[in-house]
Amino acid sequence: MGAQTKIAQAIRDEKADYVLRVKDNQGNLHLDLKDWFAHADQVAFAEMNSSYAKTINKGHGRIEIRECWAISDPLAFEYIRNYQGWADLQTIIRVRRERRLPDKTETEIAYYISSLPAEAELLLMATRYHWAVENSLHWVLDVIFREDDSRMRAGDAAQNMAILRQFALNILKKDTSKGSIRTKRFKSGLDTTFLETLLDQV
Repeated sequence: MGAQTKIAQAIRDEKADYVLRVKDNQGNLHLDLKDWFAHADQVAFAEMNSSYAKTINKGHGRIEIRECWAISDPLAFEYIRNYQGWADLQTIIRVRRERRLPDKTETEIAYYISSLPAEAELLLMATRYHWAVENSLHWVLDVIFREDDSRMRAGDAAQNMAILRQFALNILKKDTSKGSIRTKRFKSGLDTTFLETLLDQV
């Protein structure tokens, strides 16, 4: 979480805004957001500075429904532990995604924090791009580097390897020679000259 607060501060220092996803491993923050939105549901968001947006997209045999609730409320911030650590935090966000396929329905709920005002339509768009980039990166790391199969658990090993995989992925993506990321990764393990060429570009 310390790294995330530094990222938020760096973004604000550059006069930009952030929308950061809060995951379950960010214990207190994730739990506090979940609890506050549960409370907001119970009181029907009464007397809260909040907004709501919904989009429905159809295509390729599926329907995707996205809903966004955005709250900018001093009481909510007081409830959230250590909220002062987040630079210019203005809004907490809940996004619900429902994907209807012919044979099943998938649902995901995600929480975000942002320095942007509580404008659900804008924030829904921002989180949609965030989700697409995150899923794309995870897919590449899993398929090309088999990240999900890793059994590293001791100490900081898992986090260190995740950083090294992303570093390696960035090097491979930067290379302009022909071939897929998978092919280049395989080739770099067999061809020392090619590996040195990749490292020279860093």
